[in-house]
Amino acid sequence: MLGKDSLLLRRASLFFLLTLLVFPFPVTQSKCQKYPRIFNFGDSNSDTGGLVAGLGFPVNLPNGRSFFRRSTGRLCDGRLVLDFLCESLNTNYLSPYLDSLGSNFSNGVNFAVIGSSTQPTFVPFNLNVQVLQFLHFKARTLEIFKGSRHLIDYDGFHNALYVFDIGQNDLSNAFSAHLSYTQVAERIPSMLGEIKDAVKTIYKEGGRSFWIHNTGPLGCLPQKLSLFNKDNRDLDSNGCLQTFNDAAKSFNGGLRALCEEMRSELKNATIVYVDIYAIKYDLFANSTKYGFRNPLVSCCGIGGPPYNYNINVTCGQTGYQVCSDGSRYVSWDGVHYSEAANAVIASKILSMQYSEPRYKFDYFCHT
Repeated sequence: MLGKDSLLLRRASLFFLLTLLVFPFPVTQSKCQKYPRIFNFGDSNSDTGGLVAGLGFPVNLPNGRSFFRRSTGRLCDGRLVLDFLCESLNTNYLSPYLDSLGSNFSNGVNFAVIGSSTQPTFVPFNLNVQVLQFLHFKARTLEIFKGSRHLIDYDGFHNALYVFDIGQNDLSNAFSAHLSYTQVAERIPSMLGEIKDAVKTIYKEGGRSFWIHNTGPLGCLPQKLSLFNKDNRDLDSNGCLQTFNDAAKSFNGGLRALCEEMRSELKNATIVYVDIYAIKYDLFANSTKYGFRNPLVSCCGIGGPPYNYNINVTCGQTGYQVCSDGSRYVSWDGVHYSEAANAVIASKILSMQYSEPRYKFDYFCHT
C-alpha cells in the first residue's frame, strides 16, 4: 500500500505531467523586433468566430467551456491551434474579419470561416472570397490610416505573416458526395491551384512571409469513421480510414511540391510548409504518450460506441452529451480537436521539427 505522502506525491507528479501536456510551452514575453501581425485564411480549424458573426450560425456551449467559459464561435472546448500560436508571440487572439463589435485588428485579421474550402461550396466564404476580403480590408485600412495604433500601415502589411490552413473540407465534401478515391484525387490539382492563386495575389500586394499548413488525417475523425466505416476493411492499424488518409496525403504531397515551386517563383518570399498531418496522426497512433485515451471517440456528442458520434445530434444541439474531462480526448466533437490536443499540436509546430524550411514561427517579426 502507498503511504499518504507517496500518494500525494504521485498525484502531484501526474498533475504536473498533465499540465505540461496541455500547456506544453510557457507564455513568455515576445522577442519580436517588430510588432507581430498575422492574417489567417482557413476553415473551422482556425475560425475564431467568423461564421457566427457572418451568418449568425449558432455555436452553443459546451463549446468554449474549458478556457473561455462561454461560446466564442470556436468549434472546440477552448483554444484553437491558432490561439496558441498567437500566445507564443504574446499577441492578442485574432479577431474575425466579419465581427464588427469588439474587434481589434491591430495585430491582424482572421478570415477563416467554418465550412470553408478552397473552392465554392454552400458556405459563401471559400478561399478566393477570403482573399477578396483581405484586399478590401487592406485598401480601406491604408485609405484611412493616420498613425492610429489600432490600424496597420503599409509596412505592417508587408512584414506580416500570412497563414493558410485549408483543404480539409474539399476532401470531406468530395467523399460525402460518394466520389471514389480516384475522383477525389482528380480534384486535388484545382484545389492546389486555388491556394497558389491566393498566395500569389497576396505576394503581389507586398506580402513576403507565408506559413502553410497541410491537412490532417481525415480518416481518423470520429465523424468519418461513424459515417463511412461499414465493414472495417478500409481501416489501418490505428483504426483510421485508409482511403480518406491516402487522399489527405495525396493533397499534402501536392501542396509540398507547390510550396517548393513557389519558393523558386516568388522572389524574396519565405514559404514555410508545415506537416500538420504527421503531428495529428501521431496523436491517434500514440495517444497514451500524450495522456489521451480512446483517441477515436468524441468527447461531445452522442451515439455510443465505438465513436460517440451522431450526425443528427452534434455538440451543442438538443440531446447532446459531453464527457466530464475533455483534456483526455483528442477529438472534441467528432470533427474538431480538443483544446488539450490543440496545445500539443501547437507545441510541435513551434518545435520547428515539422517545418520546411525549419524556421521559427516568429521568424517574420525578426527580419
